[in-house]
Amino acid sequence: MYKTQTAPMGWNSWDCYGAAVTEDIVRQNAAFMAEHLKQYGWEYITVDIQWAEPTAENHEYHPFTELCMDEYSRLIPAVNRFPSSADGKGFAPLAEYVHSLGLKFGIHIMRGIPRQAVHQNTPILGSTQTARQIAKTDSICHWNTDMYGVNPEAEGAKAYYDSLFTLYASWGVDFIKCDDIARELPHEETELILLSRSLQDCGRDMILSLSPGPALLEKAELYKQTSNMWRITDDFWDSWPQLYEMFDRAREWCIHAGNGCWPDADMLPIGPIKQDYDPSLSTEFTQDEQITMMSLWSIFRSPLIIGGEMTKFDDFTMGLITNEDILKMHRNARHSHPVWQKDIDGTEHILWTAVSSEGGQYAVIFNTGEQDSSVRIPLQDLEIYHPVHSTELWSGQTSEIAETINVSLKKHGAAVFYLN
Repeated sequence: MYKTQTAPMGWNSWDCYGAAVTEDIVRQNAAFMAEHLKQYGWEYITVDIQWAEPTAENHEYHPFTELCMDEYSRLIPAVNRFPSSADGKGFAPLAEYVHSLGLKFGIHIMRGIPRQAVHQNTPILGSTQTARQIAKTDSICHWNTDMYGVNPEAEGAKAYYDSLFTLYASWGVDFIKCDDIARELPHEETELILLSRSLQDCGRDMILSLSPGPALLEKAELYKQTSNMWRITDDFWDSWPQLYEMFDRAREWCIHAGNGCWPDADMLPIGPIKQDYDPSLSTEFTQDEQITMMSLWSIFRSPLIIGGEMTKFDDFTMGLITNEDILKMHRNARHSHPVWQKDIDGTEHILWTAVSSEGGQYAVIFNTGEQDSSVRIPLQDLEIYHPVHSTELWSGQTSEIAETINVSLKKHGAAVFYLN
């Protein structure tokens, strides 16, 4: 399995445009990333769900809609939304453009085979079997009607998945977000294994990201063997209760992060989102909540996938995603884990720590309560028994700490310290 030394960083079209993103939007966000963010490690540009649907218009799905498909049962981009895909070129021209910027290109897929291929009984490339013969028609997605599952035991099943990833490799795809599979285990475990094997056999290095969550903790080793990242939550949006819940998910999954395997806390709903509904909509997270989110995702080493329309980011949002010290923590944190979660003067706080691969130690303190607070953190809570030099990574403030870190926090806020 292709492994990455650090958790992937990029942009995905879902939070802004749902099922309805178009080629010009993808290109403008890719150009923005290349000019403003690539130098900080951001590199993946991913087209999310329904790119084969000509009539997609927002975050809602059209049940049993007609999709664009080639003669071998494989979905292809809708030309009205992705004009460069005309004449059978698929996503190759768009991927070539993204690559020309020094970035990498990704697409969303659904597990299985298109229902319309099964109904039309279309051929499978490299097999005498047809779509109807390899379909598992009692395996369906409960929130999207596009696909049937594939029967991994059927002759021709491997040929179908081989043909998919051979096609994606020919387009120049670097990242696959496969949906309707992460939380479907153990029922669809053999299909995940089959799909993963076909990706590994295609001759091109690709990230495999599994969705949706919550992934099953007892299947952690299987996710590691078959993929690079897997969602530990259902769709994550700009809601404080969802963000608060992520502390428990991160606590459960933190021991599994690293060595090319990345539990995924989902996208960062920052800046303008849900542009398909209203171009004026922006994240409902406060600035302090966004700092908390970025701090938790980074020490936990979740993949960092931007969800907002990047070309409309304000100065605060740009500062949030270009803080080099925070991104360095995302790359270098090791053995990340929570130290404690407790009430201090009537307000709940959570302390996380990690060692740095370059030496030193990180400490992140979160105020998850409903009022501002002042907190004292004894160094001995971090198993440090000598004075240290401290840098708070969001403010850049430095100090010498003898015994106790003293910090003031806004409600739902966070502070990140590098101690050496």
